[in-house]
Amino acid sequence: MSTDVARLHQQLVNSLEQTGTLRTEPWRRAVESVPRHEFLRGGFFRRVPNAFPVAWQPVLEDSADWIRGCYTDESLVTQIANTIVPTDIRGDILREPTSSSTLPSLVVRMLEELRLEPGMTVLEIGTGTGYSTALLCARLGEGFVTSVEYDAEVAARAETALARVGMYPKLVTGDGLIGFAKGAPYDRVIATCGVRSVPREWIEQTRPGGEILTTVGGWLGASELTRLTVHDDGTASGPLLGGRASFMLARPQLPPPLGLLPDLSAGEEREAVIGAEALDDWTSRFVVQCAVPGGRRLAMERDGRQEDLLIDSDSGSSAALYQEAGRWTVRQHGPRALWDTAEDQLGRWNAAGAPEPARFTLRVTPEGQSYSW
Repeated sequence: MSTDVARLHQQLVNSLEQTGTLRTEPWRRAVESVPRHEFLRGGFFRRVPNAFPVAWQPVLEDSADWIRGCYTDESLVTQIANTIVPTDIRGDILREPTSSSTLPSLVVRMLEELRLEPGMTVLEIGTGTGYSTALLCARLGEGFVTSVEYDAEVAARAETALARVGMYPKLVTGDGLIGFAKGAPYDRVIATCGVRSVPREWIEQTRPGGEILTTVGGWLGASELTRLTVHDDGTASGPLLGGRASFMLARPQLPPPLGLLPDLSAGEEREAVIGAEALDDWTSRFVVQCAVPGGRRLAMERDGRQEDLLIDSDSGSSAALYQEAGRWTVRQHGPRALWDTAEDQLGRWNAAGAPEPARFTLRVTPEGQSYSW
C-alpha cells in the first residue's frame, strides 16, 4: 500500500473512531486491515451536482478523485440499471443505481451492533463489493462467514476482490431472502440490503438466542435498523436502533411497475384530520409505512391544484389529498380506506408522545410483523 493510500486509510479509521462509530478494538483492527479501495477496482459512480433529473458520472481508477473517494465516508454507486459498471460508459448516465459500496460509518456501525464474539457464525445477506464481508472475515476468520449475493456479476466481482486481499469465505449466489439453509444454524444474520418484511427463513436459520440485524423499510422510503433476537417458539423481536439507516431494498421486494393509475375522480371525500405533510417527515412517514406497507406516494397536478396520492399496490386502493384555504381534504377509493388507516396509526403514535424510532419494538411471528412503541 502506498504512503498516500495508507494515510487516507488511517484518516478514515481515525474519523470513524472520533465520531463514535468505531467503538471497540477488535473492529478497529479489522477496519485497519481491510483496504476499501481493493473493493472498488474498476471505479464508481458519483452523483452529478445540481443535475435534474439525477445523473451519475463514472470515476475511474486513473482519476485523481478515485483513491480519495474510496476513503471518504460516503456510499459509492458501483452498478446502474442492473448491468452497467463505471468502465462501460463515458459521460453521464440517468438510470437508477442498483448496487453500491455503503458508507463505511454505516457498515461499521452495523458490525459493532452485531455484538459478535470469536467462534460465532455469520450469514451475510448482500455481499455487494465484498468490503463488509472482508471486515467480517478479519474479525472472525473466513471459515465463520457465509455471504449471499443476488446478482451473479456483482458476486463474481466481490469474489475476485476478496481473493485479492487473501480472503476466501463461503460465497453463495442466489436469493438472500431465503438465506442459505445448508450452513444453518447461524449465530448472527446481517443484511446489507433493506427489506419490507423480515423473511421467515432468516429466523428459521438463526439459532434460538441468536440475532438478526437488518434495515426494515418500504416503498415510502423511510427505513430503520433493527436488531431482533430469535426465540425458541420461532418468533423474533427486538428494538429499532434509530439513526435512519438506509439501504437499497432487496431486489425481489422492489415495487412492481405502477401500470394504470386508478380513477382519481372516484371515491368518497372527507376533511382530513392529518394532512399530506405527514409524508414529508421521516419518522411519521415510517409510521404510515408500518400501517400501509404497500403504499407508494405520487405528486401530481389535477384540476389546477397539487394532489398527493397514496397508492396501495397490495390492494389497489388509493387516497388523494389536497389543500384548499388551509384545510386538507382526502378522497379515498378502493377496498381499503388508506388514509383512515394512516390517520389511525399516526393518531396512536401522536397520543404516545410521537416517540422516536429508537423507542419502537418490532415483533415477527408466522402471521406477520408488527410494531409497538
